[in-house]
Amino acid sequence: MTTTTLTEHLHASDEPEYVHTPSVDYVAVLGDGAPGSDEFYRKKILVSDIARILNKSDETPVVEIQFWYPENSARVEIADFYSVNPIPSLLYRVLAQIPNGTTDAEITDARTRAESVADTASDEVTSFTIPGQDVVQVMHHGPFSEEFATLARLGDYAQGRSLHRAGPHHEIHLDAFTRTTPQDTLRTILRDPVD
Repeated sequence: MTTTTLTEHLHASDEPEYVHTPSVDYVAVLGDGAPGSDEFYRKKILVSDIARILNKSDETPVVEIQFWYPENSARVEIADFYSVNPIPSLLYRVLAQIPNGTTDAEITDARTRAESVADTASDEVTSFTIPGQDVVQVMHHGPFSEEFATLARLGDYAQGRSLHRAGPHHEIHLDAFTRTTPQDTLRTILRDPVD
């Protein structure tokens, strides 16, 4: 089955859909462990601070996260992504969109100029590209703890089309949040590459 609909990167319907997303360039930093940890939030701040310099903007950028499990973990599909393997075993990449063609040298310079309080010598900050790809996606509204039901809907949609997860689970956090932000009105695109 081929996908004919090209979607905007920061757009998703409230109903599951099968679309083709465009290629996007990012500044990125890797992490591991459960989302919501101090380290997770620190990395979000670091990537945001660098992206603001590269985007020449004072606005907080949209932060995106790719999640996956180590190679020796049990295989998971879309609906059961967070319920089969131990959450603390997650690996992740924190991302913020930057202009296409940004070089590693420009990222290094932006990192220096950002003078982020969240920066540590152990962070490897790199460029990263997610290529254009076929995905299933849906908009999740509300608390992260309620994503299970939304992922179940998305997984049922994919399964009904004989589609399987073919890469990291991708979450796009359209609203800025901290550990203390009320989550009732947060919007999160849940996106999974499929084949």
